[in-house]
Amino acid sequence: MVYIHINPKLAISRIMFSKIFPKIHTEGYKFLVIAGFITIILFIVNNFLGLIGLLLTIWVYYFFRDPERVIIGNDDYLVSPADGEIIKVEEVDGPKEVGLENKTFKKISIFMNVFDCHVNRSPCSGKVEEILYKPGKFFNASLDKASEDNERSYYKIKDKHDNYIVVVQIAGLVARRIVCEAGKDQELNQGDRIGMIRFGSRADVYYENYEPLVKVGQTAISGETLLAKK
Repeated sequence: MVYIHINPKLAISRIMFSKIFPKIHTEGYKFLVIAGFITIILFIVNNFLGLIGLLLTIWVYYFFRDPERVIIGNDDYLVSPADGEIIKVEEVDGPKEVGLENKTFKKISIFMNVFDCHVNRSPCSGKVEEILYKPGKFFNASLDKASEDNERSYYKIKDKHDNYIVVVQIAGLVARRIVCEAGKDQELNQGDRIGMIRFGSRADVYYENYEPLVKVGQTAISGETLLAKK
C-alpha cells in the first residue's frame, strides 16, 4: 500500500488562494484587460482616479468569477441555476415560448445583483430539447414584467424522470448580453454550466412534479442550494 503525504498547511493555503482569487469565466478576460488599461491611464492622470479604476478592476474580476461548486448529484432534487435572492415561489402556466402554456408549473425566480456570481448551471441532469432566445427590453430584473418583456433565453430540459424543467436567463437593467454555453440535444449533468448573464439579471426555473424547498428572501447558491425535491 502506498501512502501519499499531503502537507495540511499547503492544502489550506491552496483553498484560501482559490477563495480569494477564484478562476474567472472566459467572458471576463476582455473586460478585465479594458478595466486594467483604463486604470493605468487614470493613475497617470491622478492617483485618486487611479484608485477608483483599481476598485473597478477588482469588481470586474469578481463579477466574472467562476468558482467550482459541490453538486449533490441526485436526480430527486433540483439545484439552483443561479446565485442570488429568491424573489418568487409560485404556481403558474408554463412558458408559452417553448410550447408549455397548457400545463401548470411551479416557478422559482432568483434575482442576481451586480455582486453575485453570474455563471448559471443546470438544475438537473437531462437532455436539452430546445433553446430559444427572445430579444427584449431591459427593465429591472426584480420586476414581474421582466419575465415577459426583457431579453431572455429559454432552456427546455427533459429530466431523468421525464419531467420538463425550463431555465430562463433574463437580462436585467444593466445587463446587455446573455451567454449560452449549452446546445440543443446536449446531455447535461446536474450542475453543469449552461451560460452566464453580464451585469445584473435574473433566472426563472419552471418545474413539474417536485415540491419546493426554498422561500422568498432566501439566498441561493448556484449548483448547491436545493430548490425542490421529488
